[in-house]
Amino acid sequence: MFDRKRREFITLVGGAAATWPLAAGAQQTKVARIGFLGSDSASSHAARLAAFRAGLRDLGWLEGTNLLIEYRWADGNYERLRGLVDELVQLKVDVLVTHATPAALAAKSTTSTIPIVLTAVGDILGLGLVSSLRLPGGNITGLSFFVPELTAKRLELLKEAVPSLTKAALLLNPDNPLNRLVPQEIEPTAKALNIALQIFEARRPSEFAQVFATMIDQKAAALLLYEDTVFNANSSALAVLAAVNRLPSCGFPEFVRAGGLIGYGINFPDMDYRAAALVDKILKGAKPGELPIERSTNFNVIINLQTAKALGITMPPTLLIRADEVIE
Repeated sequence: MFDRKRREFITLVGGAAATWPLAAGAQQTKVARIGFLGSDSASSHAARLAAFRAGLRDLGWLEGTNLLIEYRWADGNYERLRGLVDELVQLKVDVLVTHATPAALAAKSTTSTIPIVLTAVGDILGLGLVSSLRLPGGNITGLSFFVPELTAKRLELLKEAVPSLTKAALLLNPDNPLNRLVPQEIEPTAKALNIALQIFEARRPSEFAQVFATMIDQKAAALLLYEDTVFNANSSALAVLAAVNRLPSCGFPEFVRAGGLIGYGINFPDMDYRAAALVDKILKGAKPGELPIERSTNFNVIINLQTAKALGITMPPTLLIRADEVIE
């Protein structure tokens, strides 16, 4: 009897032990699912997406192992955003990740339960996406960089580069809700600098050429740009049009590297990398409404001396010495 019970005990233990690796494997293969809503296209967002994925990898989230990312791209068509968010919500993703004002508002209006991480939005508080920067509340957290203030600073840099400037064109995308905030912030600065600010609008690249022709007809003497998904994705086309029409210009870093005169702004890939840490915290149980909004504190001045030479502009030494990057 002793031998029989001993055999039964060994069989029981052996059978349980055989299931342990299976149970452990089941835990290890649990996959988190992120829904990524892109306002632009995969190709134009490649550098930023690479930074975001690198941030996740550095925190132990490996695609195909413990992480799945579902991508949806609006290709600059803001009207598609709501439908794309609906698709991601129906997939029951664990976290929604997106960028830019139109996509952020679309995500907020679609779900109040799925956590949302905003990798970079122009003015999270001003747009009413959260109730507080320190304690956002609700299901949203992320990073903000305050586009209205940035754009006002760009106008100051343009005036410093071209002291005789008295009339400048501000290009806006009428489909971007930031439009109601940017002019309000810039008008006092324009008035203080004695610059008449003219507002022009374009929704898509096919409208750029005509808009620039109108700027010239109305005697605009410089171009001011703000961050918009369509503009960022088509910075080269905008830089070429500014050069052809001999307009001194100031915009985001990608624009000046494409041929604009002055760039002032943030490093978007850096913000996307930092956003991965917020996603990591949420996937590990943190509540988005308790994660403070992070603000960009590093702003770079970039000057394109090639463009300055082509326009016959001598950049002031006081501006050159403050530049973080000079393109010669």
